[in-house]
Amino acid sequence: MALVGSSVAISRTLVAAPLLTAQAIRYGVASVVLLILARACGARITRPRGREWLWLASISATGLVLFNIAIVRGVAQTGPAMIAVAVACVPVLLSVLGPLLQRQAPRRQVVLAAVIVTAGAVLVEGAGRVSAAGLAWAGVALACEASFTLLAIPVLGRHGAWGVSVHSVWIGAVMLTVLGLVTEGPAAAARLTPSDFAAVAYLAVLVTVVAFVLWYSTVAALGPARAGVLTGIAPVAAALTGMATGSRAPSLAMWAGIAVVMAGLAAGLWSRARPGLPSPAAEPAPESRAAEPAPPSRITGPAPPSRAAELASEGGAV
Repeated sequence: MALVGSSVAISRTLVAAPLLTAQAIRYGVASVVLLILARACGARITRPRGREWLWLASISATGLVLFNIAIVRGVAQTGPAMIAVAVACVPVLLSVLGPLLQRQAPRRQVVLAAVIVTAGAVLVEGAGRVSAAGLAWAGVALACEASFTLLAIPVLGRHGAWGVSVHSVWIGAVMLTVLGLVTEGPAAAARLTPSDFAAVAYLAVLVTVVAFVLWYSTVAALGPARAGVLTGIAPVAAALTGMATGSRAPSLAMWAGIAVVMAGLAAGLWSRARPGLPSPAAEPAPESRAAEPAPPSRITGPAPPSRAAELASEGGAV
């Protein structure tokens, strides 16, 4: 989330670039790097089967492709602040829908913490102008950002952080390549400048490869509800980065929002019990399972970006 938040200045570099083509290159490079790193780390990438293709393609279509389109269209209609505020509501959605998808009841502590984090993120981002079209695109962006995590729950157990990251990224790269060729033309890549390519490289390696694997690993370890609270770090990191680069002046509301986000993080992550979910290696052997009670239905195994901070860039290129 800190990496995602710090990408604001980088995203602003791509305002004038052909968006779909730049994103296609970003995810194409990221998929190659992910495969190389997965092999180097000994992570096993399993071929999807059956409905898993649908889950993974849905992550790519909504969390990668449609999300980027919604951001660009929404920023044009209502400005980046309003879109960022909408996406800042993701912790609340994850705190409620995440446990339900795992057949568990939402925890009041986590839901309350998510509400606090969202309120703090709204203070950090501020408000923007409102229009009907802008609100519609903001709703799409919110749904896509939540789907990035929720749609991964059914496949995290078998594919893990590396597998979900690899498959969602290369599928997204294919989708964006096709859309880029159709809407921007095959010569669009030639319009990218050296600074554009540098920005794409940063987004591919840090905001995609590193952030995706870390995020999905956290979702597997903490569950989607508690992990969702961590998305409040992104707008805070964006605000601090803006201050450091001189593109954003500090304000009392922003500092108050940062304090509220920190309080929400503390409330959501504090627990007497050891967090985390059982890994496949920790499961009992088949012959001993009959004598033990069935474990609760949770995702297992190790696999961005809320990316609300990326929305703070004037062009909304994410």
